[in-house]
Amino acid sequence: MPEWLFNVDGEILLWIQEALRCALLTPVLTVYTQLGNAGLLWIALSLILLCFPKTRKAGFVSLLAMLLGLLCTNVVLKHLVGRTRPWLTVEGLVHLVAEPDPNSFPSGHTCAAFAAASAWWRTLPWRWMKITAVAMAAVMGFSRLYVGVHFPTDVLAGAAVGLLCGWMAWLLWKRLAIWRGWQI
Repeated sequence: MPEWLFNVDGEILLWIQEALRCALLTPVLTVYTQLGNAGLLWIALSLILLCFPKTRKAGFVSLLAMLLGLLCTNVVLKHLVGRTRPWLTVEGLVHLVAEPDPNSFPSGHTCAAFAAASAWWRTLPWRWMKITAVAMAAVMGFSRLYVGVHFPTDVLAGAAVGLLCGWMAWLLWKRLAIWRGWQI
C-alpha cells in the first residue's frame, strides 16, 4: 500500500475520533458494531426472512452471499494481505471494542453487511426494506471506523467484496431456479 494512502487512512480515523466521537453516538455504534460479530445480525435477519414465503428467496440468497463473503474475506484475503489493525500503527488512535483477529483488511463485518444488503436489494419485494438494508450496511461500515478497528480502505474493500458476493449469490440462485424450474 502506498505510504500516502496509509497516511490518509490514519488521518481519517484520527479525525473521526476527535470530531465525531461523542457520548451519544459511542454507546449506540459500539453495540451496533458488535451485533455484526460473526455476521450474527445479518444471519438472524436472513433466518427470519426464510420464515415467510414473500421473503424466503431474500433469506436464502443473503445467506449464500454471506457464505461467499466469509470465504473471500476471512478465509482468503485477510491472511493473504495480513494488514494489522489501525490502533497498532496509527499513533494516538484509541479503539473502543476488543478485536481478537489481528488482520484488518478487508472488513468482514462490512462484507457481511453489504453481502446481505446486496442480496436483499435484488430479492426483497418492498422498496423500503431495500433502502433500510443498504442504510444498515453503510452504518455497519461506518461503525467499524468509529470504534477504530478498521482503516477506511478496509471498509471500502469489505463493501466491494460484499456487493460482489451478493451479486454472485443472486446469479447462482437464478441458475438454480432455472435448473429446478422455480419462479425467478
